[in-house]
Amino acid sequence: MSNTAQIAIIGTGFSGLGMGIKLKEAGYDNFVILEQSDDVGGTWHENHYPGCACDVQSALYSFSFEQNPSWTRMFAQQKEIQAYLRGCAEKYDLMKHVRLNTHVAGARFDEQTQSWTVETCDSPELWAYMQKKGLNPGDKLDRKDKDLPEFSSFKADVVVSGMGGLSTPAYPNIKGIETFTGKSFHSQDWDHSYDFKGKRVAVIGTGASAIQFVPEVAKDAAHLDLYQRTPPWIVPKPDREIRPLERMMFRKFPQTLNAFRQSIYWMLEARVLGFVGNPRILKIGELQARRHIRNQIKDKELRRKVTPDFHFGCKRVLISNNYYPALAQDNVDVLTDGIREVRGNIVVDNNGSEREVDCIIYGTGFRAQDPIPAGMVRGRNGQDLLDAWKDGAEAYKGSTIAGFPNFFMLMGPNTGLGHSSMVYMIESQIQYVLDALKKMQKHGWKSVEVKEDALSKYNASIHAKLGDSVWQTGCKSWYVNENGKNTTLWPGFTWQFRQQTRRFDAGQYVCEPEAVAVGEAAPAT
Repeated sequence: MSNTAQIAIIGTGFSGLGMGIKLKEAGYDNFVILEQSDDVGGTWHENHYPGCACDVQSALYSFSFEQNPSWTRMFAQQKEIQAYLRGCAEKYDLMKHVRLNTHVAGARFDEQTQSWTVETCDSPELWAYMQKKGLNPGDKLDRKDKDLPEFSSFKADVVVSGMGGLSTPAYPNIKGIETFTGKSFHSQDWDHSYDFKGKRVAVIGTGASAIQFVPEVAKDAAHLDLYQRTPPWIVPKPDREIRPLERMMFRKFPQTLNAFRQSIYWMLEARVLGFVGNPRILKIGELQARRHIRNQIKDKELRRKVTPDFHFGCKRVLISNNYYPALAQDNVDVLTDGIREVRGNIVVDNNGSEREVDCIIYGTGFRAQDPIPAGMVRGRNGQDLLDAWKDGAEAYKGSTIAGFPNFFMLMGPNTGLGHSSMVYMIESQIQYVLDALKKMQKHGWKSVEVKEDALSKYNASIHAKLGDSVWQTGCKSWYVNENGKNTTLWPGFTWQFRQQTRRFDAGQYVCEPEAVAVGEAAPAT
C-alpha cells in the first residue's frame, strides 16, 4: 500500500462503495478503500446466517444510479444483495482501490500536517490473535503486547468512515458463559459447518436477525430454547417472487423500474407521520400485528409471551411470515425468565431451572451505541472520539464532529431510519462529502472542521423533534443510550435530510488553507 492517499474510505458496504463510485465520477483517483473482510459487501458479506434477507424492498434498497432490474424477490436475500454490491464494485472499476483483509486499527489527526495517519494490520492475523486471547470484535487491544500482528501506517488528507452503526457484534454479559463446553457463535459469525440435526440449541435474543434464522434452525434441531427478553412487534412480510415478465419489462423499459421504485419510496415515506407526527396513527399497525399473532399462534400462553407491552414502533418493527409458526412447533420453547448463569453445557434461568444444550447462538445484535472502539479515532490534541461522545454520539448532519477535521461519517449519528431505505440517506451524505471535497479543492482549504456552536444547535433541533416521537415513549431499544438519548434515528422525512445535505455549508465550518499555522484558524466566508 502507498504511504499516502488523498482520501481513505473505511468499509465496502453501500457507504464505502457508493463514496468510491462518486469520487471516480468526479475525477478523483487517489483514494483507497479499506476492508477488513475478504470480499466487498459490508454487512451483506459479514452476515450470512440462514434466512438472512433485507426488510426493505429490493427496488429501493439499491443505488438510485445503479437500479437493478434483475432482483428475483420483492425483498432480496443476502447472497443476491452481496452479489449486487460486488457487481457495482467491478462495473465502476473500484477493486483496484480496495484493500481486502485490511483491519483499520486507528486513525489520528496530525495538526502539523493537517492530515490523518491511518494505521492498519492484516485482518486474518489479528482475528487469530484475538481468538487466542479470548477477545471479541470491538474489544480494546493491548498495543504493548508483543504477540500483536505487525502494524503499518500511511497518510491521508481526508478520512471517510463507512463502517455503519451495525457492524460490531454485541455479546451478552452472562455469568459463566466462558465455561460453556458446547458450540457457540454470534449470528454474524455463523458456522455453516455445524450440523444442527439432533442437537439441543439455545438462542439468546429475538431481534431482526433472530427472527430470520430461528425458523431455519428449528427445522433441523432436536430442540430449540429461545431466550426472549422483550418480544418485538412483527407484521406480515409482503414478499413474493418478481416474475420473469416483470424483470424483462424492467430491463427493456428502465423508466418502469424507476416508477416502481418511486411508488415504494412514497409509500414508506408516509410512515413518518406515525413515528414522528402523530403516534396514534401507529395503532393501525398494532392492530395488524396483533391479528398476525392470532392468525399464526393458537396457544394462548404463547400468544401472551410474544405480545409486546410497549407502543408499536418504539422498538424496530420487524416483518416475518414464518417466525411465529416456528415458535409454535413442538420442538421449540419460548423462555422469558432470563438467564442466571451457564455451567458447562447447562443454561440456568433466573428461576433456577436447568436445561442442557449443545449449541448457543447469540442473536443479540450489534453495539449501535458504540460501534467505533475506544482509541480508534483521535482528533485534535489526541482526543478520542468516544470521549467526545461521552454523553452520546452526535454529529453535524450525521457527518462531521467538532475537533475532528477532515473526518466524515456516512451513516453517522441520527441518520438511521425506522421506515425506509438507508441507501437513500447514504446517497444524501455522499453528495454532502463530495461537495465538501470539491470546495476544499476549489478554495485551497487543507482542512475543514465543523464549528462547535453549529454542531450544538443542529443536535438541539434534532432532539427537540425526537422528543415527541414514538421512539421516546419509554421502551428500551438500541435506538436509545443508557441516558435516554436517541443517538440513532432521523426524526423526519428522508427528503428533508436530502435538502439539508445537498450543498456543503462552509459557513458552519472553520476552513484552513495549508499555509495557516496550527491554532490560527481562518473561518470560511
